Amino acid sequence: MNQRRNILMALGASFASNALAQTTPPNQLPKGPIVWGDMDQATLDNSYDQSVYAPNIRQVQNRYAFNSEITRSRLGNPTRLAYGPTSIEALDVYLCKQPKAPIQIFIHGGAWRAGLAKNFGFKAETFVNAGAHFVVPDFINVIESNGDLMPMIDQVRRSIAWVYQNAHTLNGDPNRIYISSHSSGAHLAGVALTTDWAKMSLPKNIIKGGVLCSGMYDLKPVRLSARSNYVKFTDEVEDALSSQRHLEFLNTPIIVAHGDMETPEFQRQSKDFVKAVKEKGKPVDYILGKAYNHFELPETFANPFGILGKATLEQMKLA
Repeated sequence: MNQRRNILMALGASFASNALAQTTPPNQLPKGPIVWGDMDQATLDNSYDQSVYAPNIRQVQNRYAFNSEITRSRLGNPTRLAYGPTSIEALDVYLCKQPKAPIQIFIHGGAWRAGLAKNFGFKAETFVNAGAHFVVPDFINVIESNGDLMPMIDQVRRSIAWVYQNAHTLNGDPNRIYISSHSSGAHLAGVALTTDWAKMSLPKNIIKGGVLCSGMYDLKPVRLSARSNYVKFTDEVEDALSSQRHLEFLNTPIIVAHGDMETPEFQRQSKDFVKAVKEKGKPVDYILGKAYNHFELPETFANPFGILGKATLEQMKLA
């Protein structure tokens, strides 16, 4: 009996060890020249590669798409509206029945090189059922733009401007536009939130609140990582699209969130951004998602009682 128990205990320890190895990100010490912080090139590259720290990436992304189909089966297909001249410049608009409703715009992620609006419809019910329109813009990716990030942020800005200028046609309130986002979408949303909108003849506080989930807010370390293999970084691009450097144009309260199972750099980026916003005396709330990785935390937008769903509705005064 004792022998059998010892064998079972050994097997259990082995299984636990294997499970831990599959879910725990590699704790790599610098082996080469330091590139950023205390990281060598390989460690920095891993810290901007979500697949290293989120082995269930495909499973969760498939869940995004599947749950978006379920959402459309309940709400109906979104209205598809163009905000620009090219085929990708269009919005998925999930309308609520509330007159002059507030509008939530979601900017999707995908490492700047992937993602389609239709796969992020699973968040819509949280807002539609609470009395808000939910809008997801499509925009060019960095592969299609030959490594240039500027067309992406140009399209994101124009999509926001279009929603403001056409809110009345949606039976929406142009003075209650909010933005939420995830990953590279949170980078783009951060840039939108720190845009000098007056240069576009728009109100400087066109966005009334923002939720930034697991984003990047200073591109210097990103430029040093393997992402430079497909993004054409320049000094001008790095500076212009680092929202942490342009906080004088932040004119609305924001929420910054990340999971505690994300890469070290994505956690640091959020913490440093929150610190910088506070130092500027701007309103910011910080949310740490316990036991969530990079792809799991944004699923909580889809639950009005979830970490991000509840926080976003409270920001919109809809909770």
